[in-house]
Amino acid sequence: MKLSLLLACILVGFSSMGQLYMAQNGEVSFFSKTPLEDIDATNKQVSSIINTSNNEVAVQMRVTQFTFPNKLMQEHFNENYLESEKYPSATFKGKIKEVVDLKVPGTYAITAVGTATIHGVTKPIEIKGTIVSTGQTLSFNGQFDVKLVDYKVDIPKIVFAKIAETIQVKSKIVYQIR
Repeated sequence: MKLSLLLACILVGFSSMGQLYMAQNGEVSFFSKTPLEDIDATNKQVSSIINTSNNEVAVQMRVTQFTFPNKLMQEHFNENYLESEKYPSATFKGKIKEVVDLKVPGTYAITAVGTATIHGVTKPIEIKGTIVSTGQTLSFNGQFDVKLVDYKVDIPKIVFAKIAETIQVKSKIVYQIR
């Protein structure tokens, strides 16, 4: 709930005559494939807002909410790589590049351009995906790649061959009118 409130505060500057669509249980997952080991994790507690007046988007998630099939991987992810105690959240703030009226039902191929903050580092990013609008709800599916070096995520040499340098990230978020 705190994340939703924080997102609402971030988006106060977004508000005008548009409609706000909010999500509190979005899903973000990532996948790392190497010849030695595959690593995947999912976070199903992602908060997000889209303002249809200007197509601005904000997404926020707690890094510790990612769950892994292997608890030891989860512990290493939080303690050694993402340093979740020091950098508890990951965020995206940006705007849908295409001119679309999301209040009108339809399927829209979109590109969100903005900045992602991961591991305390903010970088420009572009996220491609699809939004399906019913007029009352929006369903977003998208994906993008994250280079660990861009976000200063250090991988010890002993496990370097087990973790890909570029991680594939996917998101599925369903928004409701607020």
